Amino acid sequence: MTDAADAPDARLRHGRVSLALSFFVQGVTFALLVTRIPAIQDRYGVSDGLLPAFLAAVPVLAGVGSVVTEKLVARVRPSLVLRWAQPVVLLALLGVGAGDTMWQLALALAAFGLAVGALDASMNMLGVSLQRAYGRSIMLGFHAVYSLGGIAGASLAWAGAHWDLSLLVSYLPVVAVLLPAALLGSRWYADTDRKSVDHQEPVAGQEPNTAGKPVVFKLLLPLCLVMAFAYIGDSTVSNWSAKYLQDVLGSSEELATVPYNAYMVTTLLGRAVGDLGVRRFGPVAVVRCGTLLAGAGFAVVALASGAWVGILGFTMLGLGLCVIVPQTFAAAGRLFPASSDSAVARLNVFNYVGFLIGSPLVGALGDAWNYRGAMLVPMVMVLVTLAYARSFGTDPARYGGGHERSRTVDVG
Repeated sequence: MTDAADAPDARLRHGRVSLALSFFVQGVTFALLVTRIPAIQDRYGVSDGLLPAFLAAVPVLAGVGSVVTEKLVARVRPSLVLRWAQPVVLLALLGVGAGDTMWQLALALAAFGLAVGALDASMNMLGVSLQRAYGRSIMLGFHAVYSLGGIAGASLAWAGAHWDLSLLVSYLPVVAVLLPAALLGSRWYADTDRKSVDHQEPVAGQEPNTAGKPVVFKLLLPLCLVMAFAYIGDSTVSNWSAKYLQDVLGSSEELATVPYNAYMVTTLLGRAVGDLGVRRFGPVAVVRCGTLLAGAGFAVVALASGAWVGILGFTMLGLGLCVIVPQTFAAAGRLFPASSDSAVARLNVFNYVGFLIGSPLVGALGDAWNYRGAMLVPMVMVLVTLAYARSFGTDPARYGGGHERSRTVDVG
């Protein structure tokens, strides 16, 4: 028979597993969309000139969805937002595969964008609050599961393209499995009680008395910049690694697919062990090491003499960048523990800002200058994180290892 005192621990564990499932489902879903863009373009007859507008609309609307979520969670729990946002994202993906006219594609992508903004924000809200309840770093683990989902989704997309399956045939079985799984898992989402942090002492590097006050954007701004720069680096890899290897380093078309796969795998591996590093050395040291490794990766790519050296650089980028985004969300929650939902929602908007800026920026610089030089610009941006490393500071007794603090959870 389970002792009543152990009930909160069990609820936290269930909440952690169910949230990890949500991260996995989102990784699969997003990868299935972005890796089948050529097939989507062919199905709907989207011209090369119109395609960038469709692609840009998704992160713009996702930013809107994140802002709306900040307002929603003032009235309802983040778990409720997540519970209904994830099915909308999955159904919107299915809508992309089922339609055959331009207006249907626009409607499906609009729904996808708005819902994915709400989903990203609410997932990370729950992750930040669960980490606080656990009293140790677990945020990187959630993002590791997202990376695993991305690899699975990209593999499913490859299979669909390899066997020349239609979008609907590719998407329908995945949605049929993931939708009920996500709805079932949502029964165990855990919203932690933030009342206990209202009078919490501020963490190292934090201005006095900010712990119990609403979000002050001036204090959040360094983390917003870090988030944007990290996603500029990430979008550079996802959009330009294959072209760079083939056009600049002279690789074969087949070999040009390797850098992004290596990047995804090393991102998964880095996040899988990252929480152990945070517990052992603290978030500031981990973020600094990740930033230096990412900067070195961009330098190796820019100076590479051949394809395999370039692949090494992109691999270093995966190991370096992978720790920055999860730790940025965690740092926002620590900076404003009584208003962490609002802080996470505002920070999440800069995810999409970086995504929007990164690819066009590198492309424009590559065309106007050269692609080796263009790789140095995201390198400098990512290295700016070193100047803001203190923003990731925390009390190691609370978030490193050791005993866990008492906590209260509300299962959604």
